[in-house]
Amino acid sequence: MDLKSVLTTDTVNLHLKGKTKEEIIDEMLDILVKAGKVSDKKSAHDCVLERERKMSTGMKHGIAIPHGKTDSVTDLVACIGISDKPVDFDSLDQEPCRIFIMTLSPVNKTGPHLQFLAEVSLLFKSADKRQQILSTQDKAEVIKILTE
Repeated sequence: MDLKSVLTTDTVNLHLKGKTKEEIIDEMLDILVKAGKVSDKKSAHDCVLERERKMSTGMKHGIAIPHGKTDSVTDLVACIGISDKPVDFDSLDQEPCRIFIMTLSPVNKTGPHLQFLAEVSLLFKSADKRQQILSTQDKAEVIKILTE
C-alpha cells in the first residue's frame, strides 16, 4: 500500500474545529466529499458511525482512525485531520485525540482496507512522527512525514 497514492493535500485538514466525536467524523467526511472522493455523505456517515458503535476507533497516543465500508466510494479513500484542541474519542487509553485518519473502502474489497489500517497504525508508534505532525502547518509535510 502506497499512502502517497491515497493521500493528497486536498485530503488533509490541519485545523479541525469539531468538539465531539460526531462533529469530527462529520468534518472528516466533508473533506472527502469536497475532494470528490465520496458520492453519498449520508451513507458514508452511517457506515462510520455503525463501526464506532461496535468499538471506538480511538487508539492510543492521541490518534483515532474512524473507518468504514460503503458503496459511496469505488476505491479506498482516506483523509487526515489535526484538531487544534484534544477531542474525547472513547480511546483505548482514555486519552483525547488530536490526530484523525479516516478511511473508507468499498464493501466488496477487504485487502486494501486492512493493509491501510495496519500501515497507518505502525506509523504512529513513533512519538517523534506524532509530534512532527502536530507541529507542522504544511499539508504536504504531513503526507511526507507519514510516508517517509
